[in-house]
Amino acid sequence: MNPASLPRPRGYSHGTLAGTTLHLGGQTALDAEMRIVPGGIVEQFRQAFGNVLTTLRAAGGEPEDLVSITIYLTDIPDYQAHGKEIGEVWRELAGPVYPAMAGIGCTALWQPEALIEILGVAVIPEERLVRPT
Repeated sequence: MNPASLPRPRGYSHGTLAGTTLHLGGQTALDAEMRIVPGGIVEQFRQAFGNVLTTLRAAGGEPEDLVSITIYLTDIPDYQAHGKEIGEVWRELAGPVYPAMAGIGCTALWQPEALIEILGVAVIPEERLVRPT
């Protein structure tokens, strides 16, 4: 599952279906030009989570289909300091649904300027599922 609106993957997939379960590949805050969006953790969260949702929707999924989200962070205190704004972005993009979540601190991500990477798992009802062709 590789939506055309996301950067073209090389050596990975944005999402992989196994039955009705969609495993969403890790998304940093890359824009369509393969650049990390500027502006800090809130803006990077918006872009990275938006990228996750783009892949989810390409498979026919909706935010309520998310069962698990893992967030990798290079600066946990920065994320915590902006938790209210990040929560507002979440509700704007996904509504008031919250899957199981984990936040994990790490020393670096694939792109040196990336502050966050988000991956997830969704279970999409068969009647909405769009399989790749």
